[in-house]
Amino acid sequence: MSNIILIHGAWHTGSCWDNVSKILKENDHNVFSITLPGNGPNDNRNVTYQSYIDHVYQVISDYNEKVIIVGHSSAGHVIQMSIPRIANRIEKVIFNNAWILPDGVSQFDLIPEEIKTNMRAGAKGSGTNSIPVDSTFIKNSLATDASPEILQKLLSKLVPQPIVLFEEPIKACAFANLNIPLVLLHNKKDISLPQNSYINMFKVLGDNPIIEIDCDHEGLFTNSIIYTEGLLKCINL
Repeated sequence: MSNIILIHGAWHTGSCWDNVSKILKENDHNVFSITLPGNGPNDNRNVTYQSYIDHVYQVISDYNEKVIIVGHSSAGHVIQMSIPRIANRIEKVIFNNAWILPDGVSQFDLIPEEIKTNMRAGAKGSGTNSIPVDSTFIKNSLATDASPEILQKLLSKLVPQPIVLFEEPIKACAFANLNIPLVLLHNKKDISLPQNSYINMFKVLGDNPIIEIDCDHEGLFTNSIIYTEGLLKCINL
C-alpha cells in the first residue's frame, strides 16, 4: 500500500481525479487529490506561484510516511518547484504528459505566440486575471477521445485558470539534482503538443522508465480504467 498524492494541471480541480482515485483505493492505496489554490470553484483567483508551492508542501507534510506524487500536465513544473523543499518525504514522482521546464523558463515561454496572446487577452478580460475555459480547445486538443457526454462532464468540472501558472519562470536546478525515482506515464494519443514532446521533456531528467497507454491528454478522465492500469504499473515499478 502506498500514499499517493495526485496533482492536477491547468483548469482542473482535484475532483477530476475522482474515477482514478476510486480505482486506486480499490487497489488498497491511500489517495489524496490536491486542488491547487485558486482552482477551487469558489476560490479567489488572485494567487501567487508561491501559494502552489506552499500548498503542496503542506499536504505532503501532513503524511508521516513517504508519498508518491503524480502530476498531470502543468503540474509537472509545480512539482519541480515544490518537491526539493520536502524531498525526504518523496518515494517516487510520476509525471503524466507533464510540462517539465528548463531553469528560468515559464510554460508561456514554450507556447506559440498566438495562443499565448489569446490566453492573456482572456485573462485580462476576465476581471480575475484568470484564463477562461475554452471548450473548443478542450475538445479538439485535450479530450479528443471523449464522447459528447464525457466531454460535458469534464467541462462541468473545469474552472478559470489563474494565469500565474503559465507566467512564472521556474527554478529547475534543485529538482534536477534530487535522487528520487522518476517515471513517465505517457498518453500516446495526446495531440496537445507535437509527438514525443512530453517524452523529450522527461528525458532531460535522465534515463528513467516510461509506461505508455492509449489515452488522450485527458486520459485520467476520458479513459480512467486504462489510465489507472498504466498508473498502477508506474506505482509498482
